[in-house]
Amino acid sequence: MVPDEENDGLLDAERHQARHTIAPRAQLFPVAEKFVSVNGEGLAAGRPAAFIRFAGCNMWCTYCDTRWANHPLVEVEGWSVPDLVAWVAETGVSCVTLTGGEPLLQPYLPDLVQTLLAVDDPRPLRVEIETNGSRDLAPMAHLREACAEAGLPGSLHFTVDWKTPTAGEAVSAAMLRENYDLLDDRDAVKFVVGTEDDLAFMERCADEAGLWDRCSVLVSPVWDMIEPARIAAYLIDHGLDRARLQLQLHKIIWPNETRGV
Repeated sequence: MVPDEENDGLLDAERHQARHTIAPRAQLFPVAEKFVSVNGEGLAAGRPAAFIRFAGCNMWCTYCDTRWANHPLVEVEGWSVPDLVAWVAETGVSCVTLTGGEPLLQPYLPDLVQTLLAVDDPRPLRVEIETNGSRDLAPMAHLREACAEAGLPGSLHFTVDWKTPTAGEAVSAAMLRENYDLLDDRDAVKFVVGTEDDLAFMERCADEAGLWDRCSVLVSPVWDMIEPARIAAYLIDHGLDRARLQLQLHKIIWPNETRGV
């Protein structure tokens, strides 16, 4: 349920029951794939995680490596909140990554996230939402604080892209700047760079938005477009000691796999 001014963000049992009694609907997510793998990027890089990839995206980045999941005719399975939470429990891992596609397009995402954050057996879950930067993050940020205030044991983390010009000029211009003000030390902003101009863009945006003191700043190369050494040299030469060069571990470990990793 999305927070509003009458509801502080946590599920109100009576309001929730009334809403679903009046207009019952199957809360099914279009899941393109789900799998357990090593987290290839983000602040939990290297940790085994349960991935849930939703189909559909509102953007078309030039370098997208999961474009198949955004195709209108992609095959999906409908999964409910209870079934997804049960599947996560079966995996036995405590990291959960919600990705896409674009997860914030899913209307029932708050219900899924809150249910995952309530899990404490056998241990609380670390839930990460990977989002492209163009969708309003405020409802989820509000929900995160409400869940924390209510004492739910899990933790919620945001990895928010900031699309560089290489992603496409229109894509880069579509970033919702207010999103970056909502982040803190639990979160990361990811810049995927393909050129020297992208690196300068990353530095300028991080400076202007005050990201260095707010959250982690991750810099990743567009695969086969720029050498990681070039990124490393830029970070060193420009004194960007709070940035993190990050490679996609899954592409190094499984170079010929595009799904299930």
